[in-house]
Formats: sequence, structure tokens, C-alpha cells
Amino acid sequence: MSLADAPDDLQDDRRGANQGVHQVAEQGVRQVAEQGGLEGAEQGGRQAVEQGDLQGAEQGGLQGAPGGARRAPATWRTLPGTVRILVIARAVNRLGAFTLSFLAVVLTVELGATVAQAGLVMAGFGVATIPSRIFGGHLADRLGRKRTIILGLTGCAVGQTWIALASTLWSAVLAAILLGLMFEIYEPPSQAVIADVTSPADRPTAYGLLGAAMAAAAVAAGVLAAAVSHWDLRWLFAIDAASCLACALLLAIALPADRFSFRGPARVTRAEGWRDGRLLLLFAVGTVSATVFMTLMLGLPLTLIERGLPSYGIGLILAISALVLVAAQPLQRTQRIRNLDNFQAMTLGYLLLAAGLVINAFATNLPVFIAAAVLWSIGDLFLLSRSFTIIAGIAPDHARGRYLAIYGLSWGIATAIAPLGATQLLTHAGPVFLWLTCALTATVLAGLQPTLRRRITSSL
Repeated sequence: MSLADAPDDLQDDRRGANQGVHQVAEQGVRQVAEQGGLEGAEQGGRQAVEQGDLQGAEQGGLQGAPGGARRAPATWRTLPGTVRILVIARAVNRLGAFTLSFLAVVLTVELGATVAQAGLVMAGFGVATIPSRIFGGHLADRLGRKRTIILGLTGCAVGQTWIALASTLWSAVLAAILLGLMFEIYEPPSQAVIADVTSPADRPTAYGLLGAAMAAAAVAAGVLAAAVSHWDLRWLFAIDAASCLACALLLAIALPADRFSFRGPARVTRAEGWRDGRLLLLFAVGTVSATVFMTLMLGLPLTLIERGLPSYGIGLILAISALVLVAAQPLQRTQRIRNLDNFQAMTLGYLLLAAGLVINAFATNLPVFIAAAVLWSIGDLFLLSRSFTIIAGIAPDHARGRYLAIYGLSWGIATAIAPLGATQLLTHAGPVFLWLTCALTATVLAGLQPTLRRRITSSL
């Protein structure tokens, strides 16, 4: 996509950062005009702009381009309106997404399933989410970002409504599978929209805000679930369906029309992304990283119980973690952090994560666990925002949704691996060994970042 085809807010955002590029373009125009007339001048100017845009996207998108043009860091108010609308809508949707915790209860209490049968249904839902994300990435590049997001949200509303109205176990099973197939469709296009309308330098801030909003909404969703759980549980699914439709309606009205149509020579193929060694390398590292985070989420409540701490402790820790993600957003805009390229920021994130995990290994009271949560939450802020920025930077415009979808599969794999690993290590080796192993893994990932930077950027 050329600069002229970009949305108006993106053009304004890029002009300041690319001032040097346009100066080069103007110089090229004048030189060619003196030699070959106005037509040659226009061609030379366009070539200079396109070359400057390409170099800036490759270097800034992957490394953060700390030595590039300086401008004011992005804030909530200065980010494109599309990003703000998307963050708000996704947070509203996340507020209603508390029903999965009650699906097994509905299956057993309301529809007479055994515990084993309910477990199989939940596993089927989880398996169905894997093709859902791939399908969402493919549609995002073929059908358009906005249309795909609305399709995914509407599909989730249909699945939730079906569960609420199901009168037999088999009907609920089919509804759960449909919900799984729809559940991740809107994730890749949501991430692609942010990359489409922001400059590489602003993407960490934009992705960080989305992650913080989702984390805060998740905590609020837990509180909301506790407040309404005494109702008929089927009403919870109806509420979730309503939140999906409200989000879809808001985005249908407020998001700009899809402007990214990639056909002809740039048409997306089924194997797009899977043949890119850079993406596969980042996918492998991302899977290990996601497994550490999922182990943290699953192992921490069990560790608190093992050490005799109150049951409300995990809720308090997760709430504080969400608050830290929101409160720490200004760190992304400090000059010291902006001077780090994306891989250096990832190194810092992994080291903070490792420090928090080491504290978990030896903590014996809630305040110490909370201090650990502050550290690993700040690390999470850097890791999630910069990882998506790197993926968006290596992805060609016509396949950005597919690349983000493939990378996102790392979380699905981690969700399957982490429960087994966390419970086995806790049972046979204890919490100290579990958390020190996770901390060592995070430290190794930090040490790999310089090698990753060389491998990723050398192929450009």
C-alpha cells in the first residue's frame, strides 16, 4: 500500500516521522527536473518516497529504528481513531466473555452430562479454536479486516445464543463446537488493523493499549461473573451474546470501510507465511514464551494453595497485574524505552519476567507475590506489544492477517502444553523447581534476542 492510499489519520501520523524521506524526494524531483523535465521529476520523486517508505518500514518495524527521525511519542489521544475505537469495542466485548468458566457447569447441571463428557466438550471447543484463528487470518487478507471482525463477533453471538437455548446435550455440544470455530476469527484482523493504520514506531504503544484494555476488562468480567452467577446460568450466555453483537454493531458503524484489497499478483496463497523461515523461527520462540506465561497463570493459584495463602489471593494478584499493565503504559513513551529496538525491549521484558518468577519460587506471603506480579506484568507489557510489532514488520501487506494468525497459534499450543507441564512439575518437584525452571527458560529467551535480531533482519 502506498502512502497516498493510506487513511487520512495515518497520513498525518507518517508525515512528521518521514520528513527526512520527503526532503530526499524533493531533492530527487529537483535533480531530475533539471535533467529531464517535469515527468521525469515526478517519477524520481515517487521512487525516492517509495524507497524511503520501504526502508523505514523494514528497519523501523523490526528494530524500532532508534536512530531514525524523532517525534513526539504516541498517546491515547494521538493514536489513529481507528485504534481507539477498536480498543474500546474489544474491551466491551471482553466484559461479557466470562461464560466459558460456566460452560462445564451448564453441561453437567442443566443438561445431565458427566464430568468426563463435559471435559471432552471443553476439549473439543479448544481444538476448534485452532482453525478458527487460521480462518480469521485468511479472511482478513481476502475479505477485509472490518468484515472479518464483524463476522467473527456475530458468529460468537450465534454460538452463545444456541448454548443458552439448547435443550439437549448434543445440541449444546454442536453449539460449543460452533462457538470454538468462531471464537478466534476476529483476533488476527483486529491485530492487522492496528498495523495497517499505525507507523512502526507507534505500534508498540497501540498493541500495548489493546493488551492493557483486554486485561482490565478480563478482571472486570470476573467481578461481573461473580455478581450474576446466582442467576439462571443460561442468562450468562445470553449476556455474552449481547456483548458480541454490541461490539459488532459499534465496529460496523465506527470503523472505516475496508481499504485493503489484495488481488492479482499479491493474492494470498494457502501456504503464505508457512514458507517464511523468519515467521517460523519467531513462532517457535513465541510458543515457548506463551507456555511460560500459561504456566504462570495455571501454576500460581496452585502455589498459593500449597503455601497456605488465602483463596482470594489469585484474584487480587490478577487485578493488580491488570492495573500495572494500564498504569505502566507511559513507560512505552519514555525516551529510554523508545531508544531500545524491538529485540532489546524483548530482552528487557524477558529479564523482568524471569525476576518475577524467581521471586515466586521463594515467596511465602501475599505482598511478596504481589511484588513479583508487578515485575512480570511490566515484562508482559514489553513482550506482547513488541512481539506483534515484529510480526507486523516482517509480514507483507497482503498477508499480514495470515502472519498474525500463524503466530497467534503459539498460544493455542501453549494452552495444551502448560496444564500438563505445570501440574507434573508441581506434583513431582514442587513449586520452587517449577518457578526456577520457568525463570531459566525466560532468561534463555532473553539471551536469544540478539541472535533473533540478526537472523530476522539479515534476510531483508
